[in-house]
Amino acid sequence: MIEAQDHQQGAGFGWVINHLPTILWQRKLYIIVTFLLILVAATIAAFALPTLYRSTATLLVEQQDLPQSVAQDPDGGAIGERIAKIREQVLSRGDLITLIEQNDLYPDERRTKPMSEIIEKMRKATMVGALSSDIGTSATNNVIALNMSFDYPDPAKARDVMQGYVSSFLRHDSDDLEAQASLAVRFLQVQSTKLQGQLRTIESQITVLKARNGAALSGSTSSPFLDLGSYSAQIVALESQNRELLREANKPAQRDSSIGAVEAALAAAQSQYSDRHPDVVALRERLAALRRAGAGAVDSSGSAAIMEQIRENNAAIASLRAQRSGAMASANAAMSGQARAPAILEEASQLENRASALREQLKTVSDDLLKAQNSSRMANEQRAARLSLVEPPDLPDQPQWPNRPLIIGGGALFGLALGFLLAMIVELVARPLRSPAQIEAMRLPVLGIVPDFRVKTKRRTWRDWTRREVKVG
Repeated sequence: MIEAQDHQQGAGFGWVINHLPTILWQRKLYIIVTFLLILVAATIAAFALPTLYRSTATLLVEQQDLPQSVAQDPDGGAIGERIAKIREQVLSRGDLITLIEQNDLYPDERRTKPMSEIIEKMRKATMVGALSSDIGTSATNNVIALNMSFDYPDPAKARDVMQGYVSSFLRHDSDDLEAQASLAVRFLQVQSTKLQGQLRTIESQITVLKARNGAALSGSTSSPFLDLGSYSAQIVALESQNRELLREANKPAQRDSSIGAVEAALAAAQSQYSDRHPDVVALRERLAALRRAGAGAVDSSGSAAIMEQIRENNAAIASLRAQRSGAMASANAAMSGQARAPAILEEASQLENRASALREQLKTVSDDLLKAQNSSRMANEQRAARLSLVEPPDLPDQPQWPNRPLIIGGGALFGLALGFLLAMIVELVARPLRSPAQIEAMRLPVLGIVPDFRVKTKRRTWRDWTRREVKVG
């Protein structure tokens, strides 16, 4: 006889499913004890874990009031990057230490732990998340709101800390916008002043070049006309007149005949030339001199008037020679300028091109400066893309952690699962014989099935009816 509870190797596992109710009933102590232990542990943990309250707030991302064509956003529309930057500033070590000291946070930890661990714990208790929208927009940067939360055992302190976070976010956002706008205005103003100075310098160079080389820059390629014959003719005429005056001074009786000859020569010259012709001018002056000499004939000698005329003629001769030298110098300068004309024109063209490029840059910078000034004004008046508070920090009335029903329920389910698993492991390790099929699987003949009547005094239970012995031979 072999008892049904004897161990036997080589049997299959299909019997486990067939005898699952029996197995669960026989191994119920494993399941119940495990379930109760896990349930008690979960209950203790649910009420022993520290209670945390969560205060939340929501900041809305508002777009700028003016269109982009009039004024550009100071940060270029990168609201996500700006929020990330502000988050790092708000969660910096200095700001967190200030909040910890102002609200007396983590008093027990501050007495036993270093400040770095407390700051890290506060950072883990803080959550900052951006809310994006994909409805009706194709923009890559479509952040529309910012959700913030802070967990702490005291609900009032959690709300106070969240108010500090919100104030820091709004302050940093406003300060960053104004700083960026002011920086852009100052930078563009410096660029505009620099370009204006360069443009004035080049325009001054162009003016000086044109003043010094006016003939060459005018584009005239013809040789300058140099009329030196008129000067020489006048000089010769005056010199001849002086000689005549000297002779007349020595021959007073011949003055009348000389005047007649000069008048005849003047009439002949006027018939051929204009009144401004050098020969006409010279004969007219000679005639005037002879007449003055004739009018002064009352003087016994008449030499004073003649000598005065000779001195005037000499002064006129010196003036004509100076004018002739000046005309020759101007002609030589003009010819030299025409020789350098290609180089001067090339230099003038390069200066004009540089001036045109600077004017275009100055126009672009001026347009950008106008937009930057509009952006700065929007930032100062709180009309640029900005954060605004839509849901202020709340005072939590229910703890966020721990969720006691969830922990207890999860512990109960885990206890049942663990108890069932433990019962199955014990069943697989013990491997009791529960059916003739197990014996037949070992290739042993089954002679009969005998019930187990070892317990006579006890009331038969469902377990007693399922326990039996098998006789083999």
